[in-house]
Amino acid sequence: MVPKIHKRGQRTIGLLYYLYGPGKAEEHVDPHLVASWDRGAPDPGRDPEVTYKQLQQLLDQPLVLLAEDERPAKHVWHLSVRNGPTDRTLSDEEWGDVARRMVAAAGIDDPDQGSGCRWVAVRHADDHIHILATLVREDGYRPELDFDAVRVQAEARRLEQELGLRRLNPGDGTAAKRPTSAERHKAARQGRERTAREELRETVRRAVAGAESEKEFFDRLGAAGVLVRTRVAPSGDLLGYTVALPGDVNAQGEPVFYPGSKLGPDLSLPRIRERWSGRRNSLVAEQTVPSGPASARRRASTALWQAVLVMDGADDGVAAAYIAAAGEVLDALAKTSAAHTRRELREAAFVFERASRSHVRAERGHDRALRQAARDLVYSGPALGRGEDGATTAMVIDAVFFLVTVAAHWHGKKAHAQQAAAAQLAAEHLHTAYRAAAAQPMGVLAVRGRSLALPVLRRQVLRVRESLPSALAEQVLAEAGWAALAATLADAEAAGYDATALLADAAARRELASAESVSDVLVWRLRRAADLPADAQAAPLPDGSSVRSDPAARKAGNPAAKGSPRRRR
Repeated sequence: MVPKIHKRGQRTIGLLYYLYGPGKAEEHVDPHLVASWDRGAPDPGRDPEVTYKQLQQLLDQPLVLLAEDERPAKHVWHLSVRNGPTDRTLSDEEWGDVARRMVAAAGIDDPDQGSGCRWVAVRHADDHIHILATLVREDGYRPELDFDAVRVQAEARRLEQELGLRRLNPGDGTAAKRPTSAERHKAARQGRERTAREELRETVRRAVAGAESEKEFFDRLGAAGVLVRTRVAPSGDLLGYTVALPGDVNAQGEPVFYPGSKLGPDLSLPRIRERWSGRRNSLVAEQTVPSGPASARRRASTALWQAVLVMDGADDGVAAAYIAAAGEVLDALAKTSAAHTRRELREAAFVFERASRSHVRAERGHDRALRQAARDLVYSGPALGRGEDGATTAMVIDAVFFLVTVAAHWHGKKAHAQQAAAAQLAAEHLHTAYRAAAAQPMGVLAVRGRSLALPVLRRQVLRVRESLPSALAEQVLAEAGWAALAATLADAEAAGYDATALLADAAARRELASAESVSDVLVWRLRRAADLPADAQAAPLPDGSSVRSDPAARKAGNPAAKGSPRRRR
């Protein structure tokens, strides 16, 4: 059940015409009253003798009793209450009770205050009602409506439980502003999948992902093709910005601009600057190293796994910084993804936006490595869907999936219901993207694994049983991805690593329980830790060296592998 308080108005008759009218697309069917302030208000929907004007005069009668300068400028309060598509259809009597509960929760018609304000509830569809109220009483009393939205949301949660409806997650006031119904209708007319507000939010988030200065941020916005206006103080200091989509205009033909703060609470200029302050406070300010998409994805995978490993023991502010920066990595990954993973990665980034904020304030600076990873992804350019680019894409999606899963667990423990649900939904999109990205490279590895000489294959089986707990070892050996893991172990062995110790170390790291395929996770952990080519068909590594390159050079080129079991001496 979704209650939504609309902008206050000053024309009761105008809203009545809409509620009893055919709708913008003939969607209003049998408009009629289901409840009112006195349980006896005339209903122009069912009584042909009653006019809209008569009902409007009754609703606005308290205004007539007041002096003109005592009347509120906007006296029309409007609430819609909508059920989900999977909810059962409520009767008129049930909707009437919902309306009475909602106006009481808001403070419009509170029994504790005696006779309340005048209101009516109109139903013109199976799944929702509209409540119209006059915000003044006959004696001049005006209801206290501070936090009315919070109160009606809380009442909706209670009604869901009592009426057996789908239960939604309670919010905490940190969500981005939802598009209005007018914005949604406008997007539908223009054939756009998302509203202008949502498209701009996505564009701004991509522009800020890994950015390190105001100039870089605004340059990226300009390159993305959006219209940008800045607000400058007389001193010349930049105070804020607004953005608009080309072609999105109002009735006067002017572009519709949105301030960053109206796109998302973390997209105002002061909040964006907090991300840059983390760089200035960092002990080491890394520079962006020009590299290809595959190298950037390897480094991002390493940064993501480091964040996964420390999340459990991190302070709340540090964990919140990691989660916010994970959103930047997702935005950068979606921006640079190949066609076959682009849609799911974009959806993952879009829904994870809700999980990236809570009332826990992020301690910027701790997220340095993840923000650098996002920056590297942006400047490495778009990845191809094949070869080392495609394989390392699977590797980094695997890593970000686990960080998003950890974020869902963290939010769950903090009772951040909406954020936890958003992170879980993002993980589902990432899982779909991973299957698309991993199909080809894992298939190649599986073919290689099945072609291993029998003594080599037996050695890998023994290695798995020596390195992993018994139940986990048997699970891995029974999985479809076992052949790919066998090939990876053989590659690590051929490169001179102690593959048994490498496997034990990879398995000892957390989050295997969240994996649909443990062998897949181990493949990417091993290939990253041992600096093996992610694309099994590619002999050279991304930097041009081979699998049998010098150990010292490999150690210098792969600092992420420090602490992992190295080659045999």
